[in-house]
Amino acid sequence: MNASADTPFLYRFPVLYRCLKAVLRVLCRVLFRVEVHNHNQEIPQDRLLIISNHQSFLDGLLLGLFLPLDPVFVINTSIAQQRIFRLLLLFVDHVTVDTASPMAMKRVIGLIGRGRPVVIFPEGRITITGSLMKVYEGPAFVAAKTGAAVLPVSLQGPSHSYFSRMAAWYPHQLLPKIHIHLHALRHISMPEARRAKERRRLAGQKMQRIMQEMMFASRRPQTLFNALCAAVRLHGKKKPILEDISRKSFTYGDVLKMALVLGRALERHTSPGEHVGLLFPNMAVSLGVFFGLSARGRIPAMLNYTSGSAGLQSACNAAEIRTIISSRAFVAQAKLEKKIEALTKTGNTDGLRILYLEDLREEISLSDKLWYLFYARLQPAAFSVCHDPEQAAVVLFTSGSEGAAKGVVLAHRAIMANINQVLAVIDFSARDKVFNALPMFHSFGLTAGILLPVLTGAGLFLYPTPLHYRIIPELVYDRNCSILFGTSTFLAHYARFAHPYDFHSLRYVVAGAEKLAQAVKELWLEKFGLRIFEGYGATETAPVLSVNTPMAYRSGSVGRLLPGIEAAIETIAGIERGGVLHVRGANIMNGYLREELPGVLEPPESSMGKGWYSTGDVVEQDEAGFLYVVGRVKRFAKIAGEMIGLEAIEKVIAQAAPQYSHAIITRQDASKGESLILFTTDPALNRDFILQTFKAAGVQELAVPRRIVNTENLPLLGTGKTDYPALQKLAEDI
Repeated sequence: MNASADTPFLYRFPVLYRCLKAVLRVLCRVLFRVEVHNHNQEIPQDRLLIISNHQSFLDGLLLGLFLPLDPVFVINTSIAQQRIFRLLLLFVDHVTVDTASPMAMKRVIGLIGRGRPVVIFPEGRITITGSLMKVYEGPAFVAAKTGAAVLPVSLQGPSHSYFSRMAAWYPHQLLPKIHIHLHALRHISMPEARRAKERRRLAGQKMQRIMQEMMFASRRPQTLFNALCAAVRLHGKKKPILEDISRKSFTYGDVLKMALVLGRALERHTSPGEHVGLLFPNMAVSLGVFFGLSARGRIPAMLNYTSGSAGLQSACNAAEIRTIISSRAFVAQAKLEKKIEALTKTGNTDGLRILYLEDLREEISLSDKLWYLFYARLQPAAFSVCHDPEQAAVVLFTSGSEGAAKGVVLAHRAIMANINQVLAVIDFSARDKVFNALPMFHSFGLTAGILLPVLTGAGLFLYPTPLHYRIIPELVYDRNCSILFGTSTFLAHYARFAHPYDFHSLRYVVAGAEKLAQAVKELWLEKFGLRIFEGYGATETAPVLSVNTPMAYRSGSVGRLLPGIEAAIETIAGIERGGVLHVRGANIMNGYLREELPGVLEPPESSMGKGWYSTGDVVEQDEAGFLYVVGRVKRFAKIAGEMIGLEAIEKVIAQAAPQYSHAIITRQDASKGESLILFTTDPALNRDFILQTFKAAGVQELAVPRRIVNTENLPLLGTGKTDYPALQKLAEDI
């Protein structure tokens, strides 16, 4: 082991050392406006391991000056040998270690054992992504071996200084404001495993989780419009941020201008706190309307224009929508005239009016333009009347894949928390460009596909429909996009029509909203060399609950739960594998709006108590924390006393005939309680083939569908999910 310890030169002169430290502390407070957030906890002076993210060359100095103790710093040998650091280390109590040596942590264990507090950067290097990088296992093993308390410290701001290693694409400031968060003390117990290597690995996973949680916890809650203003201040108004089908590029300044001017125009037609329906495709102006309403305290209600007239009417009734904003050009192109006419003439929605953008533009007067030019443009944050993150931000409607859609009310807190939870585990940044064709009326499309890139400085290309399977791969290729969001169904079609080189620029392909088919994963890996990162969530959770990442991936799973989410799994009688997932966290909805009780907010329910939400999904969780979705509670059939998972049956059939689509529906049966009906696009599929397939897969014969219905296409919802209610109606007529 290459390790040495040195007593700092200035330690020989304690008075001089204290004076110099006090001067440097004042200087840093003045230059960087350093704020220390200690959360009123007492910090022990011995047997303490302090861990921190590593953002810049300033980090060690900042911790040395502002930590309420004098710790020993663990320094990488390669860093300690650099000339500038040889000078600085004369003033710091430190130990140098060679991280390549398997015995590098032995000296650190000795220091903690003697009662010395130790500071270490588990990433081992300064970040070059702006996010957490690889977390080494050594520090975690030290904490587990010694039983030391772990003090997580998160630094915010140093990465934006010129002392960081961030490239030119990252926003830099001469003197950025710096926040130092001292989080609650943690402990890492020694994992149970036979081999030391496995114990180190498991301890390292715990350390990584602690650091992800501290990164999430250090983010300050704010409203969506205030977050937009903060992004504009950080990245600059001239930064290109958005493109749409018009191929026009919009800067942050353009988006802010649309939000301010349209928000001022719309407040003349709406009231504070009103649910305002939005009937728009993915376009730049849609984003302007969304942020404009949000800034003025109105609550956008995202209407699903792919649903029928009855579905739209139900949504308007549940949320008490009296004003819908749309565009004449879009209504004509999408052939929505009959739906609009039905809405405005239905007795239940009497008084509902449609505002068209074309008319709003005519209302923008000279005084509005002067107001923007001389006031709002200079002080955009002053335009916002909504500053409470707990206020409702948006109403989204569930897909209706299992029945009538419900209005889900999400607070600013919930959406911003979910964005920050994702950022704590995946390195989205200003160098990325997201391609999003998922509709903004869908939670996945809105939060992950639109708000996440816009509020983090990543580029965004908006496409109005995910159904153009030939065009979308060409656009991803042409616009050099690095991130693609999609559902399993859509990704399967894109892969089928794409050229093998169309997706060469992609870093991440993220799938959600439905189970990712094994055939789709294999196709993308074989044809494009890309691994699809499957995630899982619900509209009620804003929506992401878990996701696979490059540093935490397990095939067949939907990843680990995001930081800041507490989970409980409730066992269900008759279901042998897993149990119903209940979750609690900052990203949980305020409640439901239902048509039968218009305007009444119904809080989430769970057998776990207040604040919990029952997902209704049956999941398993392995020893490493990865989730596996078994199915929906509502998609279990009881046949001859046995609980049969419909999604598991669909999965087995899909593996046997992967090029076709399949769906299972139940129907009441006098002899067995329920019987199964299979809808399939495979014209050759028969009961004998299914029986052989089930035997080979070890599936009981009881699960073989009693009837097989061949169809040209399965009905789909606008989000790409199978429309099970439509199939149920077909099954009732058989």
